[in-house]
Amino acid sequence: MPNIFLIILKVAKSFIIIYNKNMTKINIKVVASEGAVLPVYKTAGAAGADICALLKEPVIIETGKSAMIPTGLFFEIPEGYEVQIRPRSGLAAKNGVTVLNTPGTIDSDYRGEINVILINLGNKPFTVNNGDRIAQMLIAPVIQGDFSVVESLEKTERGSGGFGSTGV
Repeated sequence: MPNIFLIILKVAKSFIIIYNKNMTKINIKVVASEGAVLPVYKTAGAAGADICALLKEPVIIETGKSAMIPTGLFFEIPEGYEVQIRPRSGLAAKNGVTVLNTPGTIDSDYRGEINVILINLGNKPFTVNNGDRIAQMLIAPVIQGDFSVVESLEKTERGSGGFGSTGV
């Protein structure tokens, strides 16, 4: 039986945060504009926390168009980590709406508002309302490369083949 604790918070609206003590946790400091909704993990095993739109009025995204949707959230991400912004599968499957730059990366030294670029690949206009869950965020460790110039690279079976060179 997993060690799961339910914590109920009341912030504007009631919602439940499920905390699983077996998951690794890292503190992300957040400045939230008035009315912004903090990211929420909806289930104990969720890798992604839902993030919501903070809008003064609804935004209509026409078919084939994109829009930058504000969240009212500002993060202080610890050095050595990033936040990845990814689509919500339900929005994509039901409406054809996804995150344009997937995954979007928020670096540890960025301090501006978190905005999500949504694109409507569906066949009808899509309306984003204030408080709608528009994307999910994952927190991931970052490994930086140490690049060194060399004269040649080791040979492999694949070599320089790419873009379908191994078949369909």
